Amino acid sequence: MSVKTVHDPALERDTRDLYEALTDLVRVYQFRDRNLICCHDISVTQCYALDALVRGGPMTLGSLAQTLMLDKSTTSRVAETLERKGYLKRTTHPSDARAVQLSPTSRGRSLHETIQRTLLDEERGIIESLPADVRRATVGVVRELAKVAAKRMGRADACCQPAAEK
Repeated sequence: MSVKTVHDPALERDTRDLYEALTDLVRVYQFRDRNLICCHDISVTQCYALDALVRGGPMTLGSLAQTLMLDKSTTSRVAETLERKGYLKRTTHPSDARAVQLSPTSRGRSLHETIQRTLLDEERGIIESLPADVRRATVGVVRELAKVAAKRMGRADACCQPAAEK
């Protein structure tokens, strides 16, 4: 069944403008993250994995893969590297002896805190000149865009809640 779309020039313009704005923002953040995170002995992907485990609590490899929106084999390699570096540990899952549970070590939590502090200091510098209402509205819009995009990708369960709600 095909959906008939109505041509709306304003929607077309807004779509293009949003795409360009998000592309610019993502590009800036990718380079920023790579430059700030990689000097801490881990890759950006490893940092995302460590962040997911610190914020989300212990989880299985499958759950971590789903959270990171990566396949299991890639997530497994990421976890192996974090474990080898002493930032992650594997234990038997408490409710399923056949499963492995991943969790950050104290060294991993400490590294996460250091990286988080660096990124939050950078973030503060970016938004400090904006009025408080604009900052809050921006957070809401970006969070909503992430939810809608994740839902359209079939990954709504993988993201997008504020840390206090997780």
